[in-house]
Amino acid sequence: MTTSVPAVPTPADRRRWARYLVEERLEGRVYEQLAERRSGEEREILQSLADAERRHEKHWLDLLGGEPARLPRAGIRSRLLAWMAGRLGSVFVLVLAQSAEARSPYDSEQYATAAMRADEKIHGEVVRGLAARGRRRLSGSFRAAVFGANDGLVSNLALVLGIGATGVGSTFVLFSGIAGLLAGALSMGAGEFVSVRSQRELLASTEANDDAAQSAGDLDIDENELALVYRARGMDSDEALTRSRRIIRAAQAGVRRSSTAPVNVLSPDEDVVGGAWSAALSSFLLFSSGAIVPVLPWIFGLEGITAILTALALVGVALLGTGALVGIVSGGPPGRRALRQLAIGFGAAAVTYLLGLLFDVGAV
Repeated sequence: MTTSVPAVPTPADRRRWARYLVEERLEGRVYEQLAERRSGEEREILQSLADAERRHEKHWLDLLGGEPARLPRAGIRSRLLAWMAGRLGSVFVLVLAQSAEARSPYDSEQYATAAMRADEKIHGEVVRGLAARGRRRLSGSFRAAVFGANDGLVSNLALVLGIGATGVGSTFVLFSGIAGLLAGALSMGAGEFVSVRSQRELLASTEANDDAAQSAGDLDIDENELALVYRARGMDSDEALTRSRRIIRAAQAGVRRSSTAPVNVLSPDEDVVGGAWSAALSSFLLFSSGAIVPVLPWIFGLEGITAILTALALVGVALLGTGALVGIVSGGPPGRRALRQLAIGFGAAAVTYLLGLLFDVGAV
């Protein structure tokens, strides 16, 4: 079924076309900027998206009869995407572009072609797939960063509020906050170091060696035990038998081949664990970056309820920021994630503050 299009466009139609032109032009530039920062298949996909946006741009340009003398400004979301594309990682841009592509105005636009409507729907799925790739690459480090900073924010806010509520002097609260920062950061760093080192040692203990391959020349090629070695490492029986026969033939012929080295099926990439010292240092710094925020009012000489309210305000902004960031990266609503983060952090701090009031040293 085709949609009838008025023969003579109205001024409102032309203003709308100009807005579409600006948006398509800016979106094409965003995809081109992202493509420049990627390589291989992802670069080709992003460039293809940019080419499609250029086709859409040409459609509106043709309808307008050439470049208009005056163009409207692009929307805030498009301008934000363009700004982020040149400065931040592609995953943040892609998750925002994903939601933008999902709200195409062409479904109700009579001057858009069916191909353009289909393109926009496909673009949404393509961007969703690219964003999913980025999320998978980012998931481990992003989780650690959010966890470390948020842990520092909440735990030290709870500590200084609890201590402050007891009525002790501001100096005592300050040094309690600094002690909490160092204790938490050192604990996080030490825990991460032990965790990574233990995991690397575990992987090393399960690493394959070439003892079995060195004895391959003496095995029976039809009834051999070498296939059991590969089956124990995760191969299916047919693949294990094929590999073992190839190794035995090479060994019996006196040919040493690189393919005779055992394959470690259970731990294909030990580098994914990372270094123990770098993990410990990053955990220390991430926790410290969050834990220093609640202490800032006392560092700058504030006291009493003024310091407490200032600490709450600073931590509240930080919690809202980390929550919104989680929402953006996960593709969820940033506002809801931000409020959830704020409620959890302030809820924990409220518990320790009430406990501090119960042990008010001024009443002793």
